Amino acid sequence: MKKILTVAIACACLTGFSACNDFLEEKPKSSLTAPDYYQTEAQAQANVNYLYRTGASSKLTGAGSAYVGPFASITGQLTGYFTNSYEGQELTCKYSRELTRQQNTMTVSVTIDGIWDDCYKAINVANGAIKYIPEISMDQSLANRLIGEAKFFRAWNYFNLVKIFGGVPLTVEPYESMENMYLERASVEQVYAQVESDLKDAVNALPAATFYNNSNRITKYAAAMVLTSVYMQQGKYADAASAVKTVIDSPHALATNDNLALGSAYNKIRTTDGLAESIYSYEYNATISNGGWWPTYAFNSAATAIFGTYSIFERTYGPTNQFLNVYAANDLRIQPNQFFHWNYTNPDNGKTWTAPENACGCWFWYDEDALLNTGRSTKDRDIFRYAEALLDAAESIAQSQGVTAEAAGYLAQVKARANMEGKTVAAITADLQKLGKQAFIEECWTERLREFPLEFKIWDDCLRTGKFPVISSTEKGKVTYVDLVGAKNASGATFKSSDLLWPISLNEMQRNPSLTQNEGYAVQ
Repeated sequence: MKKILTVAIACACLTGFSACNDFLEEKPKSSLTAPDYYQTEAQAQANVNYLYRTGASSKLTGAGSAYVGPFASITGQLTGYFTNSYEGQELTCKYSRELTRQQNTMTVSVTIDGIWDDCYKAINVANGAIKYIPEISMDQSLANRLIGEAKFFRAWNYFNLVKIFGGVPLTVEPYESMENMYLERASVEQVYAQVESDLKDAVNALPAATFYNNSNRITKYAAAMVLTSVYMQQGKYADAASAVKTVIDSPHALATNDNLALGSAYNKIRTTDGLAESIYSYEYNATISNGGWWPTYAFNSAATAIFGTYSIFERTYGPTNQFLNVYAANDLRIQPNQFFHWNYTNPDNGKTWTAPENACGCWFWYDEDALLNTGRSTKDRDIFRYAEALLDAAESIAQSQGVTAEAAGYLAQVKARANMEGKTVAAITADLQKLGKQAFIEECWTERLREFPLEFKIWDDCLRTGKFPVISSTEKGKVTYVDLVGAKNASGATFKSSDLLWPISLNEMQRNPSLTQNEGYAVQ
């Protein structure tokens, strides 16, 4: 049962929001957080429920366009390893891949406006909940949980803002008047300090349950997973190793292979909600908020002729052949109908789609029921999986303690699941323990490239490590790492220091004269 989505509709009504194309439009902020609104338990519940459907989560997983994927997919195109086949229209994708955003600040601002507005909308609602829920006469355990969820979402949105823009305006008070509307940018360190504080509180306040056993609500383990990411993004690896241990010791677990075809773990992740591997997912429902264009991203425009449920198909985010060389030949994830595919025959009409040369489709997004029957995807989109917890644990332990048997064992679990030759976790662990510290760490980085190619993790890893993965064009499975600034991306463009951040929207700079622009971008 999709529980949160139903109450999110009530939240939309109660907080003064109305339906629009994808979700909700903002009304005046005073209607969101005025103290006279927070009078009842139902009102508190409704506003916190709203946080599940806006802000960073929706931007990371939303598929509201047939021609461009979520914002996180655009960041991946900075590497040149992933492309949008419609970038002649979707210019932000083109300028990202070519590393020319600085010369095209005005165009990029259109995309940035949506990120900035939605994240701060969520932060404002979270601030109101945190401030006023303690004043409501209601069940105290519920109040504590709701405040913990609100702190999670405030932290989650600030975390994504600071990764995208660097220092941003920082406030923990709801906007209830026109005062203090023109905040200056806080430092990166100040933003991260607030994010860490909120997530620690959330870890302590939220239930110890899996996401799907907690009615699809944020849990202690989701908060600990984000806290781990926050530490790793800052290079605080000892802290990350401690935080992720909470997740490692949780009821979460890797999905397993029933076979190496459609019963693989990767096909289970593709088709099945409720897996123990899912730590935090964005929820979709056929009648309330379906998955939009997600299933169409599995093909290219030629697939329009073989389906009748969608009118447009586009390869909004697809790997280059060079990226696919990140996999060794014995890696299950590179086999057809695992993460990627090259041919598909519609079982209803016998029509066949074939991928263009050098442009495979993304099987990971294929949704049979949506494409053949309903035209409405209900598959939830994972934001964090247990596989990432294992890889975070392996790397953070190695970074802070060296290559221990524990670190090697965590990495080995992910590698063993993808190995088609039957190598055991124990055998792979033994091999990994022979690696030096840096070689082991780089093996963790490479495994992240292989495990999350379609979950948009690649650019965050480039940012936090300061390294760019050079994938061999000739030797399968071989990756070397070079300094990010000064490296050439896979499209041949050279990274500059100004490429590490996105511009502050020009519209936002006009609205708030206290803001300063990031290096290299226009100010008006």
